Amino acid sequence: MSRRGRRRTGVRRYLNPVTVGGLLLVVVTAAPLYWMAVTSFKSPVEAGASPPTPFPEDPTLDNYRHALDAADMGRYLYNSAVVCVSSTVIVLALALLAGYALARLPMRGRGPVMVGLLMISVFPVIAVVTPLYLVERELGLLNSHAGLIIPYVAFHLPFAVWMLRNSLLDLPRELEEAATIDGAGVLRTLRSVILPGAGPALFTAGVFTFAATWTEFLMALTLNSENDFRTIPVGIAIYGDRYQVPYGVIFAAAMAATVPVALLVLVFRRAVLSGLTDGAVKG
Repeated sequence: MSRRGRRRTGVRRYLNPVTVGGLLLVVVTAAPLYWMAVTSFKSPVEAGASPPTPFPEDPTLDNYRHALDAADMGRYLYNSAVVCVSSTVIVLALALLAGYALARLPMRGRGPVMVGLLMISVFPVIAVVTPLYLVERELGLLNSHAGLIIPYVAFHLPFAVWMLRNSLLDLPRELEEAATIDGAGVLRTLRSVILPGAGPALFTAGVFTFAATWTEFLMALTLNSENDFRTIPVGIAIYGDRYQVPYGVIFAAAMAATVPVALLVLVFRRAVLSGLTDGAVKG
C-alpha cells in the first residue's frame, strides 16, 4: 500500500462516527469546566467584561482567597467533608454486610429484594424531600450533620448493596470454607477473605457515594438552612447579593469543591471501572 493509501486509511480510522461523537461529547462536557477554571482567575472587571476573554489577561488568586476567607467557604467545605465521609463509611459498612447476606445466606424473596433495591436507588429525591423535612423537624434533626447523613445513607445504600452482592457472587466459596477449616471465625473470614475479594466493588461504591453526597443540593438546601451547617453546593448557590454576582469568587469556590472529587475519580479510574464490571453479568 502506498503512503497516500495508508494516510487515507488512518484518517478514516480516526474520523469514524464513534470517534467524532466521543470528541464532541468531551468538548461539550469540558467546555463549562474550562470556563469555570478560567473565570476563577479573572478580576471582577474582567470576569464581567463583554465580550468575554478566553484567557485571564491578568491572572489573580484573589478570588480563591476571598472564597476561603470572607465567604465562609472553609466552613462549607468542612461540613461537606464531615457529612460525605461519614455517609460513605456507614454505607460501605452496611453494604458489605447486606451484600454478603444476599450473596451467601439462604433466604426467600431474594429476587423481590434486589428489585426493590434498584427501585429505591432511582427514586427521585424531590418526591420525598418535603415529608423528610417534616419528619426531621419532629425529631429535631434539622440543621445538623446527622440530619443529612441519615437520608444520604438511606438513598445511596441500595446501589452499594447491589454492587457488593454482585461482586461477592464471583468470590469462590472454597476460600471461605478453607478459612473456616483453618479455624477462622466470621469476623476473621470477613476481614481476611471477603474484604480483599470485594475490594474493587467496595472502592467503586465508595467513590460513587462520596461524589453523589458531595454534590447533592436539594436535601442540603431544605434540611440545613442555618449557615453553620450548610454544605459547599448550597454555600456556592446562595453567595452574592441583590446588586451584584461575583462570578470570579463563585467559580473559585466551585473549583475548590470540584477538583478533589475529579482528582479522586481520575487517579482511581481503573479501580472504579474494575468495580463496575466486576460481577456485572450476575443478576
